[in-house]
Amino acid sequence: MNKLKLRFEQRQKSRLRATLESGEEVALLLPRGNVMRGGDVVKTTDGRSVEIVGAPEPLLHIESASLARVAYHLGNRHVPVQVGETFLRIAEDHVLEQMLVKLGARVSHVEAPFEPEGGAYHPHEEMRHGGRIHDHFHDHK
Repeated sequence: MNKLKLRFEQRQKSRLRATLESGEEVALLLPRGNVMRGGDVVKTTDGRSVEIVGAPEPLLHIESASLARVAYHLGNRHVPVQVGETFLRIAEDHVLEQMLVKLGARVSHVEAPFEPEGGAYHPHEEMRHGGRIHDHFHDHK
């Protein structure tokens, strides 16, 4: 199966030129408001399947004895947050990093795919977990 590696910022765009891992150039045409997640499968106009892969990007890895307090302050700033069992991750931001340290959090820098929470009412969650193949991917020649 063809793979398309994209950073989180790119996976939010409704129109995007990109290159498959095979080197083939393509164009994405998506309805506004959708976010592609790592593991999603989209279909090309000629019927091929393409797996979306989250590309590694610079993130802040956050651990704290008071993770709920840290999550509250990040949510209060409307920051996209990836939630793990014992950690949170956000896009690198030196101002937020300083705030987190002041809150007593342990912050480290990592390179990893970013998969922030979509929210309970985010329309993509239903498509993602339903295992459907989305027909939003178009060949660009």
